Amino acid sequence: MKVLIIGAKGFIGSHCVSYFSKNHDVWQCDIVVDYTTSNYILLDETNDDYREIFETHSFDVCINCSGAASVPNSIEHPQRDFNLNVVSVFKQLDAIRHNSSNCRYMHMSSAAVYGNPESLPMCENHKLKPISPYGKHKKMAEDICEEFYSQFGVQSVSLRVFSAYGPGLKKQLFWDLYEKYIQGESIELYGTGKESRDFIYVTDLVQAIDCIIQNATFNSQAINVANGVEVTIEKVADLFYNQLDLNVKAQFAGQQRKGDPVNWVSNIDVLKQLGYVQKVLISEGLLKYISWRKELG
Repeated sequence: MKVLIIGAKGFIGSHCVSYFSKNHDVWQCDIVVDYTTSNYILLDETNDDYREIFETHSFDVCINCSGAASVPNSIEHPQRDFNLNVVSVFKQLDAIRHNSSNCRYMHMSSAAVYGNPESLPMCENHKLKPISPYGKHKKMAEDICEEFYSQFGVQSVSLRVFSAYGPGLKKQLFWDLYEKYIQGESIELYGTGKESRDFIYVTDLVQAIDCIIQNATFNSQAINVANGVEVTIEKVADLFYNQLDLNVKAQFAGQQRKGDPVNWVSNIDVLKQLGYVQKVLISEGLLKYISWRKELG
């Protein structure tokens, strides 16, 4: 199988490269200059034109791991978020439509499309009510995938990824917890600590991607990618510091951050039917993350 990974230098993209390169012909695409990697396509950051890529190559699968992935940045820079998460998806699909119509397209969407859910756990048919520009733009991108499938027959699937974490992720909760610890800062976080998330370790995420490629129909459907386990931020912060053998407890300011939902947990029946089985529990995943973070110095 010939696989194109767009955003190959990013968090999820780099793990996809490591995983799929073992058994497939993997091509990487990103805006980062790389003179040594074979099968690497440099994308012009000022003009992300994908037509030549799909004119020159015939791919079986395109995994789009590019785009912005920050709710606060989407609020501060909504146009940038729109360009990276909506316009780029349209350009990629249009290039496939014109030049490589048999290429299956995988879009990294987000649980942010749900917003604050009316009920838990959230199934794929749950009402979508995103509460941030990031979530709204991810929903727009899903709609574009559906448009290109229904109008032009471009096969696609959107992965509603929940709280992915692991080595390489230099932001979000666990990065902040470690940074505050090594800098000797007081451990204060947004919210009350009762907020909850559904965490998935990055190698499990990549395993889920493989299951979807092998078994999904690619009829523009959306699929939840998580573990179906609800964990409060307070509990996971305590677990994080326990894994560091620290008698430290995070404090919570009680202030909700704009654009952040309160409680999330996914129904993953669809993903399980496609063959997904969780391999890395949160306790083991945090140990792996901490080990990687320590190696950075």
